[in-house]
Amino acid sequence: MTNRTHREVRLAARPQGPVTDDLFEIVEVPVPEPAPGQVLVRNTLMNVAAVMRTLMDETTDVPMPSFQLGEPLNGAAIGAVVAAPGTDLNPGDLVQHRLGWREYALLDAPQAQRIDPDVLPDPAGYLSQGPTAWMGMVRGAEVRPGDTVFVTGAAGGVGSLAGQIARLRGATRVIGSTGSQAKADRLTAEFGYDAVVMRGAGPIEEQLRRAAPEGIDALFDNVGGEQLRAAIAVANRGARLALIGALSRQLSEDGPFTTEIDTLSLLARSITLRGLALYDHLDLIPEWHTTFGKGLRDGTLTFPHVRLQGIEQAPRALRELTEGRHLGAVVVEL
Repeated sequence: MTNRTHREVRLAARPQGPVTDDLFEIVEVPVPEPAPGQVLVRNTLMNVAAVMRTLMDETTDVPMPSFQLGEPLNGAAIGAVVAAPGTDLNPGDLVQHRLGWREYALLDAPQAQRIDPDVLPDPAGYLSQGPTAWMGMVRGAEVRPGDTVFVTGAAGGVGSLAGQIARLRGATRVIGSTGSQAKADRLTAEFGYDAVVMRGAGPIEEQLRRAAPEGIDALFDNVGGEQLRAAIAVANRGARLALIGALSRQLSEDGPFTTEIDTLSLLARSITLRGLALYDHLDLIPEWHTTFGKGLRDGTLTFPHVRLQGIEQAPRALRELTEGRHLGAVVVEL
């Protein structure tokens, strides 16, 4: 039996700096009734991502609509169909959609994508940022056997998978960046990294030259700024540099800034610099899920993530993610 009411998390105020709990409001509202062609889903899992902090601002450079004051936030979620009149979905079907941050979601049928619970051993894996990591390694950095690869933001939901994918594709040396020794230790012990450079431990370029004395062949960049400049300085001739994220800008408290690049240096060494967004590469998602499922079962891949319990923990999940408290993805079990 469907509950009569459910909880949703609304944006109560625009942030003036870091994420704080008072920016959110948890409200109890009636469970909606699906009309023909609509799907009512009981959400079971949702994820939080760094881009959500950007979407809390009134205007952004991200090609996604900003969250609206007084309205629920949104993001990737998984749940079970409760009712779907006039559609080909049945109660109990597992679906993925974009209306997280609420316990029940009402969707038009095309917005709910049925997922096969047998492809991945844990449905939470559908909320991984693996498709982005796979895209960046396969089509961006074009990692190939023998490469030395540098992954910035290596401890995040994307980076913690990107290093494993580089290893899976035959990279002989994988270097990451992060901001704490505890994360650095885990990256080398658990997630396929050979070396880690540390923010705040001296110039990144000097650290990267020590970690990659023969240069780097591929870059998977989640951060930009000093780390991107260091990668360009250390890149070998013909290196492939993939820009996947811009955390140094997204999480900056000092407003927008730019990264200065020596374009002549890129030309002289025939270096490719390429920006990628997943919405241009959606065809890779099924390929990733097949690869991910196989890797999880045979032990060649893992899904680093943290789970928090209850929708009331969603604001905390985003706050702690942007504070860098967790390694891997952050998932909320509803």
